[in-house]
Amino acid sequence: MPRKRNIDVLLHNLVPKHVLLTKKEAEELLDKYKIRYTDLPQMFAKDPVALAIGAREGDVVKIVRESDTTVNEIEYYRYIKKEKK
Repeated sequence: MPRKRNIDVLLHNLVPKHVLLTKKEAEELLDKYKIRYTDLPQMFAKDPVALAIGAREGDVVKIVRESDTTVNEIEYYRYIKKEKK
């Protein structure tokens, strides 16, 4: 039986940088755009990247992608939620 290897998904070249925001940073983001947590796109708590960075339900994650166009990088935000059983 093959052994299961632990692979760090954050080291893969197709996975962009993920940053876990503090509660204060998340609140500032929501205030800036006049939105609620649930207005953000969602990411499941069991997502491999969420597990790798230690994100939990209720956290907000900033995703920074490199861009080959007019800007250097593009930022996206995700709200962490549990999967329905």
